[in-house]
Amino acid sequence: MRAFIRETSKVVVIPGVNCDTDQIIPGRFLKSDRAQGYGQYLFHDIRRTPDGELDPAFQLNQPVAEAATILLVEDNFGCGSSREGAVYALVDHGIRAVLAPSFGDIFYNNALKNGLLPVHLAAKTCQALTKHLVQFRQAEVVVDLQSSEVILPGNLGTHGFVIDAFARDCILRALDEIEMTFTFMERIKDFEAKRLASHPWLDR
Repeated sequence: MRAFIRETSKVVVIPGVNCDTDQIIPGRFLKSDRAQGYGQYLFHDIRRTPDGELDPAFQLNQPVAEAATILLVEDNFGCGSSREGAVYALVDHGIRAVLAPSFGDIFYNNALKNGLLPVHLAAKTCQALTKHLVQFRQAEVVVDLQSSEVILPGNLGTHGFVIDAFARDCILRALDEIEMTFTFMERIKDFEAKRLASHPWLDR
């Protein structure tokens, strides 16, 4: 996991409500070697023409998307199956944050566990940002996890967002849940030593 503190990037708008995990990464690619990266499969079937070539009309294939690390999507993004591969595909492609009015619950939690920041923004804010990006395609958005704020371009303002405190701490420190547990190892060892001293029969 990479630490996420503050990300400034152009934004790729992916239209369509209820974009499910099978659209994010088709199930047939889930047996592929993760070490080779799942980013190559991101939006595979909707990103390509029927002959398998990248569709230049698809938002992620356009020049503005080349270095973009933030997506703006619509309601219920990541719904459907619980496949964690959908998050892997986004992370391996280089996406650091996804802005949306709402997310599929399991996708949202999988994202947090893998350092992908899912940011809830009001639907009207997402719509206003979409309109702005149509006119100003080079505009950038700042996602600041330290302050839990999104700074939008133009006169769209700064918007706070809510994130679970434990998940926020993990992502800021680039630690997954197991690694976070290891940071308490001295306290765990101390507890076990005291437990053994006061209840020695438990270790027999």
